[in-house]
Amino acid sequence: ITLLDELHEQGKLTSMSLWVELYPSICQDPRFNALLGQPGSTPLDLFKFYVEDLKSRFHDEKKVIKDILKEKDFEMSPDTSFKEFANVVCEDKRSASLDVGNMKLTYNALIEKAETKEKERLKEEAKKFKKLESEFRSVLVELKFDEKSEWDEVWDRIKDKSVCESLSEEKARSMFKDFVHDVEESCQHTHGKKAKRKSKKKKKAATTSSDSESDDRRVSKKKKHKHSDSSDSESESDHEKKKKRKKKKRGRSMSRTRSSSEESHSRKKKRRTPTRSPSPRKESASPRRSHDSVEEGELSEEELERKRMQLLKQLQEDD
Repeated sequence: ITLLDELHEQGKLTSMSLWVELYPSICQDPRFNALLGQPGSTPLDLFKFYVEDLKSRFHDEKKVIKDILKEKDFEMSPDTSFKEFANVVCEDKRSASLDVGNMKLTYNALIEKAETKEKERLKEEAKKFKKLESEFRSVLVELKFDEKSEWDEVWDRIKDKSVCESLSEEKARSMFKDFVHDVEESCQHTHGKKAKRKSKKKKKAATTSSDSESDDRRVSKKKKHKHSDSSDSESESDHEKKKKRKKKKRGRSMSRTRSSSEESHSRKKKRRTPTRSPSPRKESASPRRSHDSVEEGELSEEELERKRMQLLKQLQEDD
């Protein structure tokens, strides 16, 4: 334990120390070697107990450090370094019993608190500045200043206003520049919107005209299609009429051939029927005549068949 006390007084052993970091300096001491192999706590166990005891003192030592800083009227800021902080604390006699590790932990906690205070302060200042800037801009708008106004003329007219009491001329000038910049951007934005609207209107007009042209083309195509369909139907009807006419011609020709064949057949029958003659000579002559008439009838049938064939060929050629 005396070895650990010496290391603590030298600042080598703190509440933030680790065994791995401290072992190279401890292992060379003969007292460390004397502890090895003895019953009871090991050197590692003694080190852990010592560090835990230093950590348990943190809250009390933090309170002592705050009291020292308060008595010295020292205020922590986000830019305060640890060296500056330690110098102020070590000036007091009470710092002799303080642990360096606890002092570092207290410093980190105070810096974090100072940073949060600074952020809150900046937020409040930003709110105040925005309020002041809005009041300043309302005065400029009320006096009808724009991007073409000169600063000297503007300052002569607004410097006696209540809003300018807490503003320097340089600060007011920078705020006026921001005002002019915003006005110019708003003008460009409005002009850009108008141009976009015009272009959109032109595009719409072009699209509507193209749509109307496409609709006209579709209507004309439909009309052509209907006309072609009607012409096709008319041609089909004409073709059917022609077929009907041909069928009628065939029927007429067939009826004529049938009638002619029936007439020839009736003539043959008349020729074949024998006529009664009073004289034997006439009777003897009748068979000859009937034979001749049969030959004549056979010739007429052949002629009829030829005519029929000719008519059929003509009808096939017409088809």
